[in-house]
Amino acid sequence: MTRVKHTSKDIDLIARMMRAEAEGEGKLGMLMVGNVIVNRAVADCLDFRDVRTINDVIFQVQGGNYSFEAVQKGNLFYSPARDLERALARQVVQSWRQHPSKYALWYFNPYAPCPPTWYDQPFSGQFKQHCYYEPQANTCESVYR
Repeated sequence: MTRVKHTSKDIDLIARMMRAEAEGEGKLGMLMVGNVIVNRAVADCLDFRDVRTINDVIFQVQGGNYSFEAVQKGNLFYSPARDLERALARQVVQSWRQHPSKYALWYFNPYAPCPPTWYDQPFSGQFKQHCYYEPQANTCESVYR
């Protein structure tokens, strides 16, 4: 059973985003970014109540900007997906989850120590340069399923 409904186009979107956001952090870093994408698609809370598909997640606009910097700046996101990233994307839509991204809905690279909260949500951990944040259990139970 998959964690989220998806098409081959969705796999390509996740693959492109994982590479654009975390290629420098290796396979594990890319898997963690992919996991956040899937978490947002399944979460029915906070800023993600109206995002149900991978396409909705990738192209979500918040505060006048795309949620993912890679969509705005172009860089690697607009390059074709590669087989390696597609394989990783298939892993995250199937079942892959690992701390600190296991329940995370946010990540970012602060180029400094990770702050203890991000938009009032607690820090769950760091992998290489990215800080991960998961929602408080009482604000988003759906992500913990």
